[in-house]
Amino acid sequence: MEWLLAASALLMVAVILGLAYRPLGDYMACVFTSRRHWRLERLCYRVAGIAPERQQSWRAYLTSVIVFSAVGFVLLYAMLRLQPLLPYSLGMPGMSPDLAFNTAVSFVGNTNWQSYSPEQSVGYAVQMGGLAVQNFVSAAVSMAVAVALIRGFASRRARSGLGNFWVDLVRANLRILLPLCVVAAIVLLAGGVIQNFAGFTGITTVAGGTQALPGGPVASEEAIKLLGTNGGGFFNANSAHPFENPTPWTNLFEVFLMLVIPFALPRTFGTMVGDRRQGYAILAAMGVLFVASTVTFTALELGAGGTAPQLAGAAMEGKEQRFGIVGTTIFGSATTLTSTGAVDGMHDSLTPLGGMMTMINMMLGEIAPGGVGSGLYGMLVIAVIAVFLAGLLVGRTPEYLGKKIGPLQMKLASLYILVTPTLVLTGAALSFAVPGVRDSVTKTSILNPGPHGVSEVLYAFTSAANNNGSAFAGLGADTPWLNAALGAVMLLGRFVPIVLVLALAGSLAVQDAVPVTAGTLPTHRPLFVAPLVGTAVLVTALIYFPFLALGPLAEGLV
Repeated sequence: MEWLLAASALLMVAVILGLAYRPLGDYMACVFTSRRHWRLERLCYRVAGIAPERQQSWRAYLTSVIVFSAVGFVLLYAMLRLQPLLPYSLGMPGMSPDLAFNTAVSFVGNTNWQSYSPEQSVGYAVQMGGLAVQNFVSAAVSMAVAVALIRGFASRRARSGLGNFWVDLVRANLRILLPLCVVAAIVLLAGGVIQNFAGFTGITTVAGGTQALPGGPVASEEAIKLLGTNGGGFFNANSAHPFENPTPWTNLFEVFLMLVIPFALPRTFGTMVGDRRQGYAILAAMGVLFVASTVTFTALELGAGGTAPQLAGAAMEGKEQRFGIVGTTIFGSATTLTSTGAVDGMHDSLTPLGGMMTMINMMLGEIAPGGVGSGLYGMLVIAVIAVFLAGLLVGRTPEYLGKKIGPLQMKLASLYILVTPTLVLTGAALSFAVPGVRDSVTKTSILNPGPHGVSEVLYAFTSAANNNGSAFAGLGADTPWLNAALGAVMLLGRFVPIVLVLALAGSLAVQDAVPVTAGTLPTHRPLFVAPLVGTAVLVTALIYFPFLALGPLAEGLV
């Protein structure tokens, strides 16, 4: 019965995503290639002093990304520190310097890691004017970077321009994210998600006690939290809270919201490079990884995988009765295979091997389908590596979409795939190895010692480096060390890959197109999809397996 339910839910999500793939993908391609500017967009450009027709080199594009994100960080940090001075603060205090740093980096970098309880720490002014704004613009930044890389592949006249970051940013928000969020928020409201400014309402419980129920503009923020693959919840329980996710059908709808833009972007890619078959190949690789991960994750939880014999069948621990195991595993796969980080169950209570699957999903680089924008450019980097490996096997100069993959492109792609593992393993190792830090972590932050404690720390740094934001809740992360360390990892894990992707885009844009010959590797067929999937899995297995053996594998196989 459970497997039938799982298959039905996956099929339903797949059908709806399939219906949205072509129209949404083509629409986004039109948005980023249109020469026409809306009046509201021209007003934005005029106020900001932007010349929308100006093409930017990759260095200018990168500078715009960094400057824009830095300004957003400063403003959000100030709001978090000075919260009591803001209207509608609901009496919430200002955050400590280390927590404000961690939170500002998290939301500006599209990670949305939360080392605090939102309903007890953040008022409406910060929620709407700070966090929700960053939910929109950080997602738009990711989309802009992905589009810049697509333009690098699509260039056929050795042009160095990658478009204009400011135009891409404005269009992503006004033409894509905002309209979709309005529709999504209305649907969520119809499903029972709350939307008000009621603050805390005191009630009398059935047992005769008193309780304060929080309110807030939840539906509007829930929409961008999911569509922008952000993940920061309005409540500490995130999407397990009935005010954020009331029913089984809203649970599936939220899964759809997380996946719809990332799964439609391959269509945008294929349309913009002039060969939609290339988009289907990228989509197929993403789909294979998603289905394989979700089926494995569900099997491990339904079979109580990795639990001791006396605990077999206890896999309902930490899961919402409204959603059950299948609803939790599908949501968990969607949230960790994208960069959303929202949760509808307690990941810390997953079976050891089930919890390992959520970590592996992030360790893949969140490319199946990944975050809004970041998933596509991550998969395209994997495609560059796969093309290079295939070229070595047949003894030909590697080419992808008419562009030669030479030493420079391979150096940039190799550095890209090494950045995240370096951050994850260094951060986790320092948390256990540095004198003083080790004591503070093991004595006050980790709820469960032993292999599960290793998993908690490994999960935290994996989530931070991959801009995911979910957590094993057994880790008390609101300490000076973890706020600083995770903040630094989130910062580097966000912007170092962006630097490398834009440098790769610039190196491709200045190349003339290479003519297709009989020996050119076709990158739109299953023969290429297989090594593309294999490359993604192999890179993850070789880098992370030793650390996984110390944590979830040790716990699950004992």
